[in-house]
Amino acid sequence: MANSPVAVFTFVVLGLAAALLSAAGPAAAQNCGCQSGFCCSKYGYCGTTAEYCGDGCRSGPCTGSGSGSGSGSGTGSGGVGSIVTDAFFNGIKSQAGSGCAGTNFYTRQAFLNAAGSGKYSEFASGSSDAAKREIAAFFAHVTHETGHFCYIEEINGASHNYCDPSFTQWPCKSGATYYGRGPLQITWNYNYGAAGQSIGFDGLNNPQKVSQDNVVAFKTALWYWMTNVHGVLPQGFGATTRAINGAVECDGKNTAQMNARVGYYKDYCRQLGVDPGGNLTC
Repeated sequence: MANSPVAVFTFVVLGLAAALLSAAGPAAAQNCGCQSGFCCSKYGYCGTTAEYCGDGCRSGPCTGSGSGSGSGSGTGSGGVGSIVTDAFFNGIKSQAGSGCAGTNFYTRQAFLNAAGSGKYSEFASGSSDAAKREIAAFFAHVTHETGHFCYIEEINGASHNYCDPSFTQWPCKSGATYYGRGPLQITWNYNYGAAGQSIGFDGLNNPQKVSQDNVVAFKTALWYWMTNVHGVLPQGFGATTRAINGAVECDGKNTAQMNARVGYYKDYCRQLGVDPGGNLTC
């Protein structure tokens, strides 16, 4: 966002303005509008250091007790970064087995960059408790889908043909495979196509990018979440399971898998100090 010219009447004020702009870094813009991965500070400038991402951070990968209304700020939550701490995120990864492909791929910073990209401002929004419950739900499903951040791609995914030709808007491309990839194991040509269009990559011709770029991977997970899951959160955690894998796990079809998701959710709610609410199963 371009700045409007500001008249400066004294040398002192001119010097102060120059200092502020210099400190703000390459994405500086009063009132923000920062590029992906940059925080909007409480004074309205973009940057990546604690001065921008710490106390009062408005949007982006905030780490402090911000109060802004930017991406995933949450009323009183202090931003997604203040809830998804290093301890929380790495506590999930630490339970994966040795030699997991996702150990170095999935990082907290990649998640924060994706969440702070400006496309998911409603993620973990609302009250502090609502933000914490949504984060607990999101990571419960991610934990289940990836085996504690172990898997980047679906096991034996290449043996499945997730192509539905009835979705003519998203025609399957020769040689491309649309099996599960990323934190929520996005599948099917229509999801790759729509996610790619929203995020800015060629999901139909290059679906493998989801397993090659960790920020894109988290963006696809957040895209799917905000498109299909976020709206059912008021119905309870069980409704989120139905939105993600209801045809396989709900209505008594696979209660062990469903209950595993519930267990993760309750554990993460406990860690975040929030009541999990009702209607946990589907």
